[in-house]
Amino acid sequence: MKLEDLKKVIEILRRDYGKLNAPIERLKAQKRGDPFRALVCTLLSTRTRDETTAEVCKRLFERVKSIEDLLEIDINELESLLYPVGFYKNKARYLKELALQLKEEFDGKVPDTLEGLLRLRGVGRKVANIVLVEAFGKPAIGVDTHVHRICNRWKLLNTKTPEQTEKVLTQILPKEYWMDFNKLLVAFGQTVCKPVKPRCDVCPIREFCEFVKIRAL
Repeated sequence: MKLEDLKKVIEILRRDYGKLNAPIERLKAQKRGDPFRALVCTLLSTRTRDETTAEVCKRLFERVKSIEDLLEIDINELESLLYPVGFYKNKARYLKELALQLKEEFDGKVPDTLEGLLRLRGVGRKVANIVLVEAFGKPAIGVDTHVHRICNRWKLLNTKTPEQTEKVLTQILPKEYWMDFNKLLVAFGQTVCKPVKPRCDVCPIREFCEFVKIRAL
């Protein structure tokens, strides 16, 4: 994909986003722009399907509504609430440690900077960037497997890791597109540009995609 076509592609994905009914939208509904919920949901979504995470978060937030609730809940009960997200026992432990860290180091508030978020237990760059966007409205690019895969499939870049992809994207993508880039590509990757058997026949941006051209050879 040519860099000059990227803006056109983003506008098309924005236009079609509401039609996709992608699982990411059900997960976003559980976050509600609240920093605590956004952080917890995003942490739980790692290595777990968004539809599964959304159901778990809905159940979890009926019981855990604050950092204090997270501190007080029994670890066994928390584990049962988190099942069946991936690595639910590890994530239960991370959440307990995270709640204590937020109380002791951040006065019970989720930090609103990349540096602060990266200090939190279990939080990497992807999670931190998504929280910055969804909870605080700050420009950042959350690069997960969908974003990394699709950008490379488009031949927009040539990177080996999500971290490398994030670095390149921040250099080539105008900041005005940063905030919704993750949700657009995740929704697109969940419904059209799938990891296996991508639906190139119905893809709205196929005229710009190098992958489509290669498949046609």
